[in-house]
Amino acid sequence: MMPFAYSKPDSIEQAVQQAGPDARFIAGGTNLLDLMKENVERPARVIDITGLPLREVRTTANGGLQIGALVSNAELAWHLDVEARYPLLSQAILAGASPQLRNMASTGGNLLQRTRCHYFYDAAVPCNKRAPGSGCPARDGLNRQHAILGASEHCVAVHPSDMCVALAALEARVLVHGRQGEREIPFADFHRLPGATPERDNCLAEDELIVAIALPPPPFVACSHYLKLRDRASYAFALVSVAAGLVVADDNSIAGLRVALGGVAHKPWRDVGLERSMLGRPATRESYAAFADALLRDARPLAHNAFKITLAKNAIIRALTQAQAAEEHP
Repeated sequence: MMPFAYSKPDSIEQAVQQAGPDARFIAGGTNLLDLMKENVERPARVIDITGLPLREVRTTANGGLQIGALVSNAELAWHLDVEARYPLLSQAILAGASPQLRNMASTGGNLLQRTRCHYFYDAAVPCNKRAPGSGCPARDGLNRQHAILGASEHCVAVHPSDMCVALAALEARVLVHGRQGEREIPFADFHRLPGATPERDNCLAEDELIVAIALPPPPFVACSHYLKLRDRASYAFALVSVAAGLVVADDNSIAGLRVALGGVAHKPWRDVGLERSMLGRPATRESYAAFADALLRDARPLAHNAFKITLAKNAIIRALTQAQAAEEHP
């Protein structure tokens, strides 16, 4: 680990004034510290934000929920409002990491997790995400866990978060504060596909700090399900995950549908237009299978991960079927 300066600001304004290209904010540190130990991240300054007033979870005027960036993953998963009104989010958080990590990891930090691609973590090998222009050995190397959607010739890494997949399905908004003031970012726009600049994971400016996550009123409650498929049931990242939500009309037609995929792309994967095209169709396994086929139509597997296409299709069908069953048999 390289030497670094440390500061603990007393206010949000003070924190963003200290930010810069060679500085990193730290809260729980469950990902950043690992990266620093491996010399993947080498910040000249670490800005400790744990003293800032960002730990509140409150109901908003429109009936939604605002979650402070320093609320721990464990606190959020077991929060009474989240369990009652956003069970999809609670399920996703509890599917991720271990209890010890959830106790430390922060809501804002979860959004900033970096890929767990083993080439990215190995400073001895090339990686365009770590060293732009050096190459992507995963394309022709060991790529079983890598992307099948939205990848580029420069990067085939996947986003590791479970929580973010649920937030994508819930259409959260990210509240950030920088030197220019505050802004809200739709969750679909927060994370980036790799393109030619895979080193950029999100759209944050270097001085911007995540202060909260805003959830709109839930479009579905019981009729939702988070499904995570992984190599082992204990602490492991998803090969494929699905955050699914349904609104089923009295005539058993689909009145609302949202599906976000994890483990398949550089960001949680959704197709809002495709979801809308399903409205009015029967809420049946056949409809879910047709949706799954269409959502994976542009999948481009690598040498070792073609199985993810079939796995993702089956996972979508299963998640939607279980979401529907949860409403019919609460």
